Amino acid sequence: MRFDFFDLQLFLHIVTTGSLTKGAERSAISLQAASERIKKLEQYFDTPLFIRHSTGVELTSAGHALAEHARRLLRQKDQLEQEMQRFRQQQPESITLWCNSSAQSEYLPPLLPQYLMRHPDINIDLHEAESSEIIAALSKGMATLGLVSSFFDIRPLQTQEFASDPLVLICPASHALAQHTQLNLVEALSYGFIGLMPHHSLQQSIETQAKLLGFNIQYRLRLPNFAAIAEVVAKGVGIAIMPARAAQRLEPDYDFHTVQLLGAWANRKLLLATQDFSQLPETYQQFADFLLQHRP
Repeated sequence: MRFDFFDLQLFLHIVTTGSLTKGAERSAISLQAASERIKKLEQYFDTPLFIRHSTGVELTSAGHALAEHARRLLRQKDQLEQEMQRFRQQQPESITLWCNSSAQSEYLPPLLPQYLMRHPDINIDLHEAESSEIIAALSKGMATLGLVSSFFDIRPLQTQEFASDPLVLICPASHALAQHTQLNLVEALSYGFIGLMPHHSLQQSIETQAKLLGFNIQYRLRLPNFAAIAEVVAKGVGIAIMPARAAQRLEPDYDFHTVQLLGAWANRKLLLATQDFSQLPETYQQFADFLLQHRP
């Protein structure tokens, strides 16, 4: 049996959604076909990759290892395809912007259509990754331009501030924390959290801060996106942390209370980063100038 990049992408879709059904939907195949492909992967590696539950799936230790390698292989596939594109004739020029999830979901959607309308001969490829991965890729020359969180050590890259990207806590309107307008993270850590999926970079950052304070976050539920989290929080299930911009976007649709988080770790910035702005290719330089001129 052989497996291919489609199998790896299917596997990661299941990891991201926490569900075989939703992973199959994202891959545009039937649940039965997805199940068979995962079974063949498990047979190939001779080990279970998921623990099946009635509510979804979670990774085994082998599954975690495969997820890391799958992400790396798919990134390398993307890089190979981008490299080979330059040999194709009469193809539009392509810009690859590496960005973290906050940049991709909250800041770039209003800006990128403007740029593409002004530059019909240019395509943009958004490559979502954790800020730490983007910094490493930029440092090694695997990426040219990226949007990263100031929470991470960005030396020796050059950066320019793109946006303020603070984190806030959201809680049900009737929750004990709803009496606060601002608080320190430690004051919230005794309550049950609604979190993002385990490998999400934002959730990992929050967990790191909690551990520094001597706590492990107690999750009542993990969900794949901020809208799903806001809906569950509004129903009174637990509290959550998300970018302030996401909370502002979702607040009209869901009844939750927003609390400002104190501390430098929560009042982060979104930075446009590269090895050397003066050495960027002309197309990337124009794109970087556009992003900075239209920063939120």
